[in-house]
Amino acid sequence: MSKDIAIRVENLNKSYKLFKRNRDRVADAFGLPGVHYTEHKALDNVSMTVCRGETVGIIGTNGSGKSTILKIITGVLNPTSGTVEVNGRISALLELGAGFNMEYNGIENIYLNGTMIGFTEEEIRERMDAILSFADIGEYIYQPVKTYSSGMFMRLAFAVAINIDPEILIVDEALSVGDVFFQAKCYHKFEEFRRAGKTVLFVSHDLSNISKYCDRVVLLNQGVKLGEGSPKEMIDIYKQVLVGQYDPEKAGKDKGEKTISDEDIYEAAGEAMKEVKALEYGSQKAVITDYCILDSSGAKSSTIAKGSECTVCMKVHINQDIAAPIFAFTIKNVYGVEICGTNTMFEKAFLDPVKAGEEKTITFTQRIDLQGGEYLISFGVTGFEQEDFTVYHRLYDVLNLTVVSDKNTVGYYDFNSRVVVS
Repeated sequence: MSKDIAIRVENLNKSYKLFKRNRDRVADAFGLPGVHYTEHKALDNVSMTVCRGETVGIIGTNGSGKSTILKIITGVLNPTSGTVEVNGRISALLELGAGFNMEYNGIENIYLNGTMIGFTEEEIRERMDAILSFADIGEYIYQPVKTYSSGMFMRLAFAVAINIDPEILIVDEALSVGDVFFQAKCYHKFEEFRRAGKTVLFVSHDLSNISKYCDRVVLLNQGVKLGEGSPKEMIDIYKQVLVGQYDPEKAGKDKGEKTISDEDIYEAAGEAMKEVKALEYGSQKAVITDYCILDSSGAKSSTIAKGSECTVCMKVHINQDIAAPIFAFTIKNVYGVEICGTNTMFEKAFLDPVKAGEEKTITFTQRIDLQGGEYLISFGVTGFEQEDFTVYHRLYDVLNLTVVSDKNTVGYYDFNSRVVVS
């Protein structure tokens, strides 16, 4: 394997036998004939490569095979077929309890985990102070870990994983455990790890963190790899999967993109707008036909002064009767992280049924206190049908919002603080 490749997975398959009767399970264990079972494929011919220094995310719905592939890479599980090659020392933070002996105390588990990764007792002892300082669980370090709360347990597990200087860090949904202060400390350490050029394989349902930290994302669904690419591209497809609107044939042909001309939308204003590529999907029971941004004077504009009001507008044509449509918009930064958004349900602004043939114009007016920069606006019409969430139409990243500011502060928003120094 090339020295530039940290992990290579080729044609990986993992199958489980599902037995309806316990006697079939026992018979299968002894290799007896006439066993009845069904086969479940947790992974189906999955291939992926992670290069040194990359941070690669894996996303997918529950049961998509994310944790299974991490366990195979780390050696916790054996594949049914396929190959896995790892070039570098791995530290893995999998589900709670993996790699720890519940009867041992914290100190003993530190030595146990370090030894499993390949460190000598002396090397572990040299890192002990850093591990204990990061975990910060006090005298509990001398108690059996079976007595720990989940928060204390994860503090210790993360402290060990991040402080033993691995070349490859594998994290499975572990960064969401613990109080907000510990989470902040974990992410700070995580950033240090990435800046040091280490390799990270990262599974999370937190799409904001996937967007923020990952260079590339692999999307799995029911054991099958749907694709890999930029965080924004894969997250947009993942959202289609979540609501049952993913069309493999369409995605394979043009990655779900359709050209929508802003020229049609702004024709009345006489503006020649450039075409934008919009990812769209939905059942089409309602269709977003028009959208724009109005500045504080009521003029159509994509450039808004920070601190001023603006109105985000959308026009929707109703194709079929809908009991209670929800109209929404969101604002993302250029990295695909959702910064803010709202909808008519949150605002308790419209909870009425609509009839086929109706046209609805929805306006959201707000003061813009975002920091100066470039943003993207998405629109949606959704609803609930017999308690099932349904997407009627979604348009992703169809409008550009430029916020002009002569004063930027920390983060996404300006507090507009009143400062007094006396």
